[in-house]
Amino acid sequence: MGKISVFNHVSIDGFFAGPKGEIDWFKDIQKDPAYSKYSHQMSQAKSTLLFGRTTYEMMKSFWPTEMARKMDPAMAEVMDNSPKIVFSKKMKPVKDEDHWKNVSLLRDINKNEIKKLKAKSKNGFTILGSGSLVQQLTDLGLIDHYTLVTVPIVLGKGKPLFKDVNSLGLSLAEVKSFKNGIVIHHYERK
Repeated sequence: MGKISVFNHVSIDGFFAGPKGEIDWFKDIQKDPAYSKYSHQMSQAKSTLLFGRTTYEMMKSFWPTEMARKMDPAMAEVMDNSPKIVFSKKMKPVKDEDHWKNVSLLRDINKNEIKKLKAKSKNGFTILGSGSLVQQLTDLGLIDHYTLVTVPIVLGKGKPLFKDVNSLGLSLAEVKSFKNGIVIHHYERK
């Protein structure tokens, strides 16, 4: 059975995005070869990527571009070719493009349907960004692992990753720190 994992950047004060949804704050992270190597290793899991509409549109506006392929060819390849599921009531169906493939659209977050997807999956699922999706799937008890990439910045205000989420017990599985100040916390659902 595949598991659902979260891989999200968060500020020290718990925000995954700024007040208007901006995520530019974590792009100024000091370069660290060990962190780059780690993040590229994590992206090789071959899992299906899960997105809400807003994050999906943000990812699609960047990763298929020539600039993204020049900046980070390995990550652009992963993002382009990974299976993707977008949860959206409003979005129109998506067709494959040269540098953006394997996109499915689900209109509703249905606990039983997601359990069926998990049962069929070999490589599992990874949520990138998509705070409202994280919140909804957390409340449904469907997320198995949380990888929080804590960025050494205090935003003061923004969108909290776990806004209005019911209480949830987690077990700390691993902590990893890097010279650029990033600390990664891996948690598993109890």
